[in-house]
Amino acid sequence: IERFLEIILTIIEMQTITTSPPSMVMCQPPERKVDSSTTKSTITTTVTETTEVEKFHGIRKDVTATELLESEIINEDLYKDLTAGKVTVTEVSEMDSVRKYLEGTNCIAGVYLQSTKETLSIYEAKSKGLLTPGTSLVLLEAQAATGFVIDPVNNKKLSVEEAVAQRLVGSEWKNKLLSAERGVTGYKDPYTGNTISLFQALQKDLIVKDHGIRLLEAQIATGGIIDPVHSHRVPVQVAYERGYFNEEMNEILSDPDDDTKGFFDPNTQENLTYLQL
Repeated sequence: IERFLEIILTIIEMQTITTSPPSMVMCQPPERKVDSSTTKSTITTTVTETTEVEKFHGIRKDVTATELLESEIINEDLYKDLTAGKVTVTEVSEMDSVRKYLEGTNCIAGVYLQSTKETLSIYEAKSKGLLTPGTSLVLLEAQAATGFVIDPVNNKKLSVEEAVAQRLVGSEWKNKLLSAERGVTGYKDPYTGNTISLFQALQKDLIVKDHGIRLLEAQIATGGIIDPVHSHRVPVQVAYERGYFNEEMNEILSDPDDDTKGFFDPNTQENLTYLQL
């Protein structure tokens, strides 16, 4: 127990760096004016400078400004400023109100040992007996379902395939983590072949209820429900509209009981929600 009490779950934020959008000069076709009195022709060329709006970096693929507008992540005025070149993609991406949907917020990345001032990955902490296998697995599944598996030592975000290849996690957990990662990349509807969200997969009984609720709660706690089709998080109201969430599930997660507290806190020996953890 004393060893558990010295563990502090490290929370880190990682930022994605984007580049400034290029400026393009567009030339309109020459406008020809004819002076009838002298039959002399003059040519006037109009040059209009516009800015091509670069795409934003989503969780796994790029996102257009139009998609951010339709998802109510940016408003009409900001969209117009983007298309007019008054603000850059980088500047908008760094706004807290936008970044939380593109990158997420804090996540439980690893373990910090106060006694040795050492930072460990979740899997390494498990290997050293600091975390139980069960606790380690649910924390790694939460990482995979909210974006990436985190390497807290090298400050890197990796897909499950990359994490296994770099031995950040063991291959024995690969399939379980790939399954959790579908919360980001999407599940395949066996009836239509369409890509569906974590909540929709839960409704269709494609995943176990307790497991799905745990991952969904982790998504909400780290910035919002993930839209796997467009590769970014969305506001709650937009999630309702797209069928990624509903009022019943909102009530379940808003008033958590022991059945929805799916994460074990090694410091207090309690079951907590991801947000409480």
